[in-house]
Amino acid sequence: MTAKAVKPVVAEGDSISTFQVTVGATGSKFLIDIRDNKKITGIKCPSCSKVYVTPRLHCPTCFVRMSEWVDLGGKGTLETYTVVRYREPYQPKDPPIIYGIIKMDGADTGFYGILGEVDPENIKIGMRLEPVFKEEREASLLDIDHFKPSS
Repeated sequence: MTAKAVKPVVAEGDSISTFQVTVGATGSKFLIDIRDNKKITGIKCPSCSKVYVTPRLHCPTCFVRMSEWVDLGGKGTLETYTVVRYREPYQPKDPPIIYGIIKMDGADTGFYGILGEVDPENIKIGMRLEPVFKEEREASLLDIDHFKPSS
């Protein structure tokens, strides 16, 4: 018996999906610290001592459970970035939007942030940044409105 060729079916159109995603107890504590205390925290592995931002329940290197929270202060270093110059409906700001990976002081990993108060032409890898928090916060990464240059 030989297999018949299957022709793909393509359906074009728009769809809207509404769903919620839970970040669990560890992610919730991280986001609540941002919302309630304007504070970025990490979580430290008891085995390899790496500090992860965003926090997770288990160390991806050692696979042990983590529970030691670390206050990372308010400054970090830009590790990489991209400039988006077009508009999409899901983007939180109008272009140009500068997305970066910021490694907070005291952390071993970087995390996502939007850069502001700086022209795209003046951005440099390694520049020092600090978070600017929104006045109204709701326990979201977007509660950090942007990261601005810091001395």
